[in-house]
Amino acid sequence: MAILIVDDRKDTRTMIKRILEMDGHPDILMAESAAEAFALLGAAKENPAGSHSIDLILMDLMMPVMNGIDACRQIRAQAGLGEIPIIMVTANTDIQRLQESFEAGANDYINKPFNRIELLARVRSALRLKEETDRRKAREQELLEVKGMLEAANKVLKRLSSLDGLTGIRNRRAFNEALVREWRRGFREKKPLSLIMIDIDQFKCYNDAYGHQAGDECLKRVARALDHALHRPGDVLARYGGEEFAAVLPDTHLDGAVHVAEYLREAINKLNLPHAASTTESFVTISLGVGVLQPEPSLRVRRLVELADRALYLAKQAGRNCVKALDGRTGHPSP
Repeated sequence: MAILIVDDRKDTRTMIKRILEMDGHPDILMAESAAEAFALLGAAKENPAGSHSIDLILMDLMMPVMNGIDACRQIRAQAGLGEIPIIMVTANTDIQRLQESFEAGANDYINKPFNRIELLARVRSALRLKEETDRRKAREQELLEVKGMLEAANKVLKRLSSLDGLTGIRNRRAFNEALVREWRRGFREKKPLSLIMIDIDQFKCYNDAYGHQAGDECLKRVARALDHALHRPGDVLARYGGEEFAAVLPDTHLDGAVHVAEYLREAINKLNLPHAASTTESFVTISLGVGVLQPEPSLRVRRLVELADRALYLAKQAGRNCVKALDGRTGHPSP
């Protein structure tokens, strides 16, 4: 551990240095003024892991230009240096000066002419204090790093818990949370909320014809295409269950939601995934039901799900591969 001796008298610096070295403290730095001490402390501050990181300062109280009290005060004001123990070395035993030293940030003092045993005892005590402080800081830093790692891990786990394991898009749980969140926002901001329910047409026949592995790949490709087709950051796509998907569209009126639904339908058609077992088309298609409501205190969010689900049923009844919508204000299909 490095010790900095600050004293304008060379013979005093040399004497203290010799006593400390004989006690097993080889890393001794010396400064004859406060300015020289600041330079050494600045270098140590810039390179805290270097060979001259300073762990203790023995500061002469009475020095020309700047005395030890003012020097101590400046050291304590600098970030990164405030916890270095400072022992005042003084021939002035005036109580007022000693009080000023402690108020400036000194940890201890020793009188001149000093006793070797007393000097070493106070140095050892100060170095133990510095060791304890360093260990505490290291432990605090370690705990902060662990906390940061745990927070990052929790974020990853939370994200993973909100994703569907097969398709990689949001799962039913994330859908429910998003729907409730946007319903409340729509109520506060007096804006409509749209929901699109999506179903892959005759998917059971697809699985029977091509196998479940091919069915899983179909689900993944459909999910990716739907996800890429939604452009607004606030829109939420999720796997609702099985071959069903759902899209939550905040602040979206009926015409806009129908337009988005048609765009999604066309995106799946463009995939041109073969579906020889389908009675609708020779490729994979989807049916979409759109429900739109203005959130109000008298309504519940499940009413919006019921509207979109009913609209999806109408799309299937109409021959599939189409979009049907229900206006929540009337409960009737949109024109």
